[in-house]
Amino acid sequence: MTIEEILQCLPYGPDFLFVDGLDYIDQNSVRGHYTFNAEMDCYKGHFKKYPVTPGVLLTETMAQIGLVCLGIYITADMESCRGRSFALTSSEVAFRLPVFPGEKVTVISEKVYFRFGKLKCKVKLQNKEGKEVCSGTISGMILKTDA
Repeated sequence: MTIEEILQCLPYGPDFLFVDGLDYIDQNSVRGHYTFNAEMDCYKGHFKKYPVTPGVLLTETMAQIGLVCLGIYITADMESCRGRSFALTSSEVAFRLPVFPGEKVTVISEKVYFRFGKLKCKVKLQNKEGKEVCSGTISGMILKTDA
């Protein structure tokens, strides 16, 4: 499966897609990137005079690139990805640095295991200087859908 096919299989709409592209992917790892749009509504109130990307969106970015993209690559082809989605089952993430509006981040993920439809990965998110913003372990399961 190609990187373009993986991106087409992502089950997110434009307002909740946190993947701009993938730089590398194989059966055991993925590296991708995303730039947080400075006009996102969350920056208006998080925080009023010091806009910072919410941790939940950093975690979601890590999950979409580091778990879902890798899961699609491991399990799907173009035909089967239409009937599959992914659900986050657990996450443990430590935050070290802020991400500001307009900032580009890189996600690097390594598979810990994939068995019985559950994927567990060690994931880290870096800023444009290559400094680790946050890292942790994220797990998810493949779901069959009617779509």
